[in-house]
Amino acid sequence: MQNNENILRLVENIKNKVTRPVRIMEVCGTHTMSIAKYGLKQLLPPEITLLSGPGCPVCVTDQSEIDLALELSLLPKVTLFTFGDMFRVPGTKGSLEDMQASGAHIHIAFSSLDALRYAMINPQEEVVFLGVGFETTAPTVGVTLKQAQQNNINNFSILSLHKKIVPVLENLSSQKDTLLDGFLLPGHVSTIIGKAPYEDLAQKWHKACVITGFSPEDILTGIAQLLKQINSENFEIGLQYKRGVAKEGNTSAQAYLKEYFQTSDVIWRGMRLIPHSGLAIDPHYAFYDSCIRFSQQHPPQGKTQPPEFCICGDILAGRKNPPQCLLFGKDCTPDHPVGPCMVSSEGSCAACYYYGR
Repeated sequence: MQNNENILRLVENIKNKVTRPVRIMEVCGTHTMSIAKYGLKQLLPPEITLLSGPGCPVCVTDQSEIDLALELSLLPKVTLFTFGDMFRVPGTKGSLEDMQASGAHIHIAFSSLDALRYAMINPQEEVVFLGVGFETTAPTVGVTLKQAQQNNINNFSILSLHKKIVPVLENLSSQKDTLLDGFLLPGHVSTIIGKAPYEDLAQKWHKACVITGFSPEDILTGIAQLLKQINSENFEIGLQYKRGVAKEGNTSAQAYLKEYFQTSDVIWRGMRLIPHSGLAIDPHYAFYDSCIRFSQQHPPQGKTQPPEFCICGDILAGRKNPPQCLLFGKDCTPDHPVGPCMVSSEGSCAACYYYGR
């Protein structure tokens, strides 16, 4: 209640500076789910608009990347491991679930180490781990690559579709049609990268920024801190989630990112090519890169067409909301998803379907 009173007071102070609703993007999919589950949008005054951002790694995976995973799963002797959320994401010719039903060897894993253990006891199979996530999960893949090398495992590789969160936020900040005033920055990613990588969002792009936890109290406190920055025009990287995030992040995890990955230019679903926003396997470990091992080329990213009428890309960029999709709740539901935002447990369409209708 106190947080909401503070927000109402701060909104009154801002009204003379901003002639439209203040537009705040919650970046993390866990934030999106919490906001929907606890009805936080209904608690906020109409002068504040919350937008869901590109913080769900499953949702931002481009259609061409899904198609590449499907192609790999059909190769002879390949056994593919994937996180559960990726299992039902539709590609151009079906999903991994469909491929499994057709005879492909596909397993759901809780971590890349599950796939490595399977490779160790099944040396006759080529085991591929589908690596999806941000800086939060990529270091664990680095740990797995280290163990594969130490144990001389020759039948294991990674299809790395990992992405970096800061480049896409800078890209969104540069787009005039999004009109973003601030970001609720993701707590999970920030435990790894800390505060420093976000600095340009505040200093160069003049966006209010607060690294925020996931409880309703965390989120409302984060919004209040964002409004204070907007009111004072003193933009900085606020740290609300102090119990989970150190200013410098996790330096051990950062070391694994530096050792086993290099940045790459990738397309995010519904967005143009974003330089240095991907995490590809470092050339020193090319032996464990699935694309190199199987001579698979990434399809022309962004050239494959998403499902007709699906607006997941616009939703991830903050241009539209789930109910604006013609398919939402009709042809596209959690049981029969058309787009990834309805598949993922962190997807904005799934959140809206379960809690926001």
